[in-house]
Amino acid sequence: MPAPSNDAQANDAAVIAAVIPCYRETNHVLDVIAGIGGEVSHIFVVDDACPDNTGEHVRDQCRDPRVEVLSHEKNTGVGGAVMTGYRKALDAGADILVKIDGDGQMDPAMIPTLVRAIADGEADYTKGNRFHQFQALGGMPALRITGNMLLSLASKLSSGYWNIFDPTNGFTAIHAKIAAHLPMDRISKGFFFESDMLFRLGMMRAVVKDVPMKARYGSETSSISITKVIPEFMFKHFANMNSRIFHSYFVRDFNFVSVQLALGNILLLFGAAFGAYWWYDSTVTDVPATAGTVLLAALPIILSSQFLINFLNYDSQNYPKTPVHPTL
Repeated sequence: MPAPSNDAQANDAAVIAAVIPCYRETNHVLDVIAGIGGEVSHIFVVDDACPDNTGEHVRDQCRDPRVEVLSHEKNTGVGGAVMTGYRKALDAGADILVKIDGDGQMDPAMIPTLVRAIADGEADYTKGNRFHQFQALGGMPALRITGNMLLSLASKLSSGYWNIFDPTNGFTAIHAKIAAHLPMDRISKGFFFESDMLFRLGMMRAVVKDVPMKARYGSETSSISITKVIPEFMFKHFANMNSRIFHSYFVRDFNFVSVQLALGNILLLFGAAFGAYWWYDSTVTDVPATAGTVLLAALPIILSSQFLINFLNYDSQNYPKTPVHPTL
């Protein structure tokens, strides 16, 4: 076992467990395990029905006493593998649960930095952010940069965490009390897992903090098909956004911003429908709409835009700021 670092000693009061979901990671996973420092007490490698038998590879080649291999008979996706690891880590009495991929893109030496805000009581959940420093983007493919920008905006709307970026980053840490309260059976098990986690955490009003990191891209291959995941991600983000907004502003709380949101949507629908009707009528009858008709269509849309902008301004400042795990 590697000797504890200074950062590890700073967090020695917390029992840290690392969860490594694996699917075809025989080329990298042993290096990932070897890089995990002594601050981590348990390492759970989850073989998600790997065709290359990653789990057996770890059992045969790894001699680290902290490592335990968990195997799925059927592939569940990264989310399902992580939830299996979370459950095992909670049973082992871990205080902080770290999720690190087995493909070598994340530096295990950053684990003490990743968990520090949780150990210090400043956050409930931390995650890597590859976009914090411009220099760190040098090795990132342009398609990933563009995709992450779009997905980050969608995630801000669906989760309510307007203060974070890089939502699909899988290098994360969570306090055990928060993990124990997650609806594990309802969290997305596929590639939407990280984004859905943010939505679930937002519903709990958990504090999430970004931790700057540099991604490492080598010989690993991605199993994500961009053309397939974008429609799925957009649909799920839209569903989560509506669920979050309804619960946050009409169930858990109701205030003037809730009224603005409701009126803004009603006025927008009325203005658009009224304007579309009279535009169609004008094209059919060849009679131009009167100035009053145009104004009656435009005014609700103008008012609705002001109401909705006010709502977005309020919502962007309404992300959780006080950790909840001390109260659980």
